[in-house]
Amino acid sequence: MATDGQSELVGAVKLGEHLHICAFFNTMEEEHRALGSFYRDGFDRGEKATHIVEAENRDLYLKRLAEDGIDVRKMMGTGQLDVLPWTDMYVRDHRFDQDAMLASVEELIRSGARAGYTHSKLVGHHMDWVFVDKPATNNLLEYEARLNHLLSKYSAPVICNYDLTKVSASVAIDIMRTHPVVIIGGLLRENPFFVPPDKFLEEMRRRRSGRVAGAS
Repeated sequence: MATDGQSELVGAVKLGEHLHICAFFNTMEEEHRALGSFYRDGFDRGEKATHIVEAENRDLYLKRLAEDGIDVRKMMGTGQLDVLPWTDMYVRDHRFDQDAMLASVEELIRSGARAGYTHSKLVGHHMDWVFVDKPATNNLLEYEARLNHLLSKYSAPVICNYDLTKVSASVAIDIMRTHPVVIIGGLLRENPFFVPPDKFLEEMRRRRSGRVAGAS
């Protein structure tokens, strides 16, 4: 949880101790209307930010950040902002590797501290590419649950953005259940459907065992 009393805000709503957030949007425009000021305020406070995007949408994404009032060239020039393609973070040997991803997130948080930043935030965008592969989807859900354990050690907000037009209803529900805070319709709220990570991971193990038993 946050240990220094810092108040993180999204749309003037305090996050408090909950720093793992899922956000559902239908368009990039909707996303930036909801989160643009959150990004900008973080830079104004001198925070380090890493945004992970689809490589083919990187230029458009940078344009949107500039339209939100962020001096993208300056922020990237000083290292305060990194915008990385998801292939540099989410994939190892052409598959989603949850252990490698957790290690990468922790290293990003620690590297921000080593560079002198008091706070860091990580934003992951539109990971719909992973949903074409059922095992990868399950790995992603387990990663999202395990990320709660990791973030309990740091004051570092992580926002996981998902495109509602590309996520099935059942997967969206499971994604929501792994996040203590959710943004839907541009509104941030504490998530009443959140399931503690150990309980969710046990449920995933039972699902996997049931599929294996059904196939035998």
